[in-house]
Order: sequence, then structure tokens, then C-alpha cells
Amino acid sequence: QVQLVESGGGLVQAGGSLRLSCAASGRTFSSYAMAWFRQAPGKEREPVAAISWGGSSTIHADSVKGRFTISRDNAKNTVYLQMNSLKPEDTAVYYCAAGPQYGMKLYPANTYDYWGQGTRVTVSS
Repeated sequence: QVQLVESGGGLVQAGGSLRLSCAASGRTFSSYAMAWFRQAPGKEREPVAAISWGGSSTIHADSVKGRFTISRDNAKNTVYLQMNSLKPEDTAVYYCAAGPQYGMKLYPANTYDYWGQGTRVTVSS
């Protein structure tokens, strides 16, 4: 069992930066692949980035590649999403998720077993 709590969202101007954190409880955090998803109003939840259980492999959606970076610190049971050069279209609720380790790709939401409550990111133009 893993419980996830996101933080770090907020209101930022276009071009700005935010760092999201996702703190996990449970001793098995390091055995899970982790991912960040986002959901904008009226849209489906979409994967943004994923990271392997050990942190050596990552993948990012094309829409955020070069601007967002996923990372994790297993000693702190925390996964991060550094978001730079934010755009208004990045506005969404951001969720972290934990799931089994498959190949390194962006899997759909139903692949993941555990979810946080979400943190809202609003980017103004």
C-alpha cells in the first residue's frame, strides 16, 4: 500500500517555473515506477512523465520535453516534477501515480495502482 500526497502547485506567469513534489508513505516506494499525469478542464487525464523504480530511466511527453524534468529520491520517498518555461496550456491539476515497473514508456492512467489527490497549476498569460 502506498499513499501519495502532492504539493507545490500554484499560480505562475507564463515563462515561470514550479517544482511539484509527491511524498509517498510505505516501505515499498522504491519498488514502484512513478509518473506524473495532468488533467485540464474538459480533457482526459494524460501522462506527463514517468520514472523507473531506481530513477535511472525517465520519459517525458513530447508536449513537455525540454521543459519538465521528473526525478525521484528514494531515500526521501519523494518524486519531483521540475517545470520550467511554463505555458498557459500547462494549466491543469497534476497528479502523481505509482504502479508496477514495465517498459519505459508513457502508460495510460489505468496502468497505475495508487494516486495522489492532485495539485492545481495555473499558468497565466
